[in-house]
Amino acid sequence: MSAANPSHLDLQATAKEVMQRYGFEPDFPPQVPLQLADLKAHPPQIAAAGDIRDLRNLLWSSIDNDTSRDLDQIEVAERASNGDVKVMIGIADVDAFVPKQTPIDQHAAKETTTVYAGVHNFPMLPEELSTGKTSLLENQDCLSVVIEFVVDPSGNINSPSVYRAVVHNKAQLQYNSVGAWLEGRSPAPPKVAASADLQAQLKLQDEVAQKLKDQRFQHGALNLQTDEVHPLVLNDQVVDVVKQQKNRATELIEDFMVAANGVVARFLEKVSSLRRIVRTPERWDRIVQLAATKNEKLPAQPDSKALNDFLLRRKAADPDHFADLSLAVIKLIGPGEYVLERAGDVAPGHFGLAVQDYTHSTAPNRRFADVVTQRLIKALLAGQKNPYSDDELTAIAANCTQKEDAAKKVEREMTKRLAAVAMQHRIGEVFDAIVTGVTDHGTFVRVLQPHIEGLLAQGQQGLDVGDKLRAKLIRTDVQKGFIDFARA
Repeated sequence: MSAANPSHLDLQATAKEVMQRYGFEPDFPPQVPLQLADLKAHPPQIAAAGDIRDLRNLLWSSIDNDTSRDLDQIEVAERASNGDVKVMIGIADVDAFVPKQTPIDQHAAKETTTVYAGVHNFPMLPEELSTGKTSLLENQDCLSVVIEFVVDPSGNINSPSVYRAVVHNKAQLQYNSVGAWLEGRSPAPPKVAASADLQAQLKLQDEVAQKLKDQRFQHGALNLQTDEVHPLVLNDQVVDVVKQQKNRATELIEDFMVAANGVVARFLEKVSSLRRIVRTPERWDRIVQLAATKNEKLPAQPDSKALNDFLLRRKAADPDHFADLSLAVIKLIGPGEYVLERAGDVAPGHFGLAVQDYTHSTAPNRRFADVVTQRLIKALLAGQKNPYSDDELTAIAANCTQKEDAAKKVEREMTKRLAAVAMQHRIGEVFDAIVTGVTDHGTFVRVLQPHIEGLLAQGQQGLDVGDKLRAKLIRTDVQKGFIDFARA
């Protein structure tokens, strides 16, 4: 039978308990409000001066989730007469408000990331900053670090530069509505419809992003699909879970982000810095075996281009099961990690993106590694010595890697509980499903709509991964996050 429906406050308390269990400190220490009060009384000056350029006149815009207010990144593009396009990406200057070793910085250094626990977000920075002073919100003058590069008609990146500027977000936009418009599925959202210049700007950005993506795929970047689900909350109650869909707008931001992070990594190659890497898979032999079960042959040595070609063929042949294949490949490739790269060293690179030079620099409101990278950039621009020693960067890299893994575990645990809450009123319903795993712990299935997973507690005999079936929901356990099905 269904578990009792816990209140919204119960779920929030559970999220906090799970956070603490994985080593996070969800509450800010008492010194933080004092620093915020001092910031309010003595805010940093937001003005163009010296090496800080004034770029407020450009048609900057942001695209993010429908509810996001912690905006890290804005974009603008300009086409040259020869067909090249100059892209400028403005990143929120968090360091200007959060100096190194201040109480807010020390807390962020411990937590390292904002954790999205479904019913509640646990921000790395106080929301007075991350959704206010350091967020690139619409119609505000903001300090930023601008990453600039030129994209030629073939998608190659040239003429990179990094500098500080004052910027002004002219249009705060959302993934779903912009994506639907770019794909021709819906009319332009109101802000876009009201401005022919903004329409042209977004279409130019989309055109350039597609070229950047095509260039990455030619080099072997992996075309993977992970189906994330998020709770739908109405009147403080979880009523459903919905799948997060990729679209042209999410891809636009992703492609610009990848390009920007590459530019920053190369900009910092003469100093010690943090790199974001995904090592060449140690379990490549298992990936080869996985391909063989699909009557495909991969080379004996790791080859991201060959792997991506295989993935593209499987996506066309079996779209329903592609997310599960992607997940298996992601697990076999292994997780990303942060490492120290000294001047002159060559880091292992990012296997999944098929790039040698990569760092994290575009989300300083949400990730501490990006704040550190921002300080390295600003020190280099100012001709100052590196603000971090190699030992400090090594320790930061290890902590950021560990806490990122912990954050994913928190999010997974809460997703299971929230799915159980959303499904408890649907006991007895029958769904189309697909088998996603057969292990010693049982047979697991994924319902196609809504996109949730559970244990096939009855009728699992003779089934294997990839088999499709009708599954009846027979039990939910909100406390443990269990969802049980029976073969219908």
